Amino acid sequence: MASPPSPSFQSALLAGALAGATVDLSLFPLDTLKTRLQSSAGFFPSGGFSGIYRGIGSALVGSAPGAAFFFCTYETTKSFLSSRLRSSSSSHSSSSDGNAATTTTSWVPADILTHMLASSLGEIAACSVRVPTEVVKQRAQAGHHGGSSARALAHILRSGSASSGQRSLIAVWRELYRGWGITVFREVPFTVIQFPLWEAMKAWGRRRRGGGGAGGGGDVSAGESALYGSLAGGVAAAATTPLDVLKTRVMLSKERVSVADVFRRMAREEGVRPFFAGIAPRVTWISIGGAIFLGSYQWVINTMNSIQVAS
Repeated sequence: MASPPSPSFQSALLAGALAGATVDLSLFPLDTLKTRLQSSAGFFPSGGFSGIYRGIGSALVGSAPGAAFFFCTYETTKSFLSSRLRSSSSSHSSSSDGNAATTTTSWVPADILTHMLASSLGEIAACSVRVPTEVVKQRAQAGHHGGSSARALAHILRSGSASSGQRSLIAVWRELYRGWGITVFREVPFTVIQFPLWEAMKAWGRRRRGGGGAGGGGDVSAGESALYGSLAGGVAAAATTPLDVLKTRVMLSKERVSVADVFRRMAREEGVRPFFAGIAPRVTWISIGGAIFLGSYQWVINTMNSIQVAS
C-alpha cells in the first residue's frame, strides 16, 4: 500500500509553527515544574509551585520557528530519502525475477532508517533556534535574575560587556548556546525513538483501515496521530530523562561547565537517583505534548490537503 504524499514545504512550515506554539503554551507550567525538580538548588529554592509561567516570553519567541525548522527539515529529508530508496528498491525488484517478498521485507528497515535520519537532522536544525530560548527560559523558570525572561536575557547580553568588539560577541554567543552539545545529545536520541515509532504506528493505522485516511490524502486522522504521538513521546521521554537532567544542570550552572564534569559530580556526590529527577512530569508533559504537537500538526496537514483537493 502506498504511503500518502509528503506535505509541501509551505504546509510543513505552517503546520510545524502552529503545532510548536500550541504545545509550548498549553504545557508550559509542567515544563517549569520539571525544570525546578532538576535544578541542583532544589525544587522549592528554585520557586516551587509559584510563578509557573516565568520564562514564557522566551518560549513564545522560540517555539513556533523551532518547530517549523524541525518539520521543514524532517519532511524535506524524508521525501528526498524515500524517493531515492523507492527508485533503488524498484531497480532491485526488477532484477530479482519479480520476487515481491524481497521488496516487502527490505522496505521496513529502510523506512525506519529514513525516519531516524530525517528526524535527527530536523532536531539539529530546530536546536539552532531552541537552545538560546531554552537557556533564557530555564533561568527564568528557576528564579535566576528575578525570574524574568527579559532580565535573564539582559544578564547574558551583559556577560560580554567586560570585553569589547568581537570577543564580546563571542562571549554572548557562547552563553546563549551554553548546553548546545547536551541539548543535541538529548534531542537526537529522543527523536530517533519518537518519530520512527510515530511513523510506524501511523503506517499500522493506515493498513488497518486500508488507506482510507482523513483529508483525502490517505493519511490517519488528527485524533489517531495524537494517540500515536502520545505513546511514542512517553516512551522516548522515559528513555532520555538522564540526558535531560544533565542538560538542565549545564544550563543552570552559574559558571560554564562541561557535561562530563556535571556527570562525574552527580554520580560521585548524588548517586543514580537524581539522573531520573523529574521523570514523572517529563513523561506526563511529553506524552500530553506529543498528542497536542503531532495531533495538531496532522490536523493542519489534513486540512490543507482537503483544501488542495477541493480546489
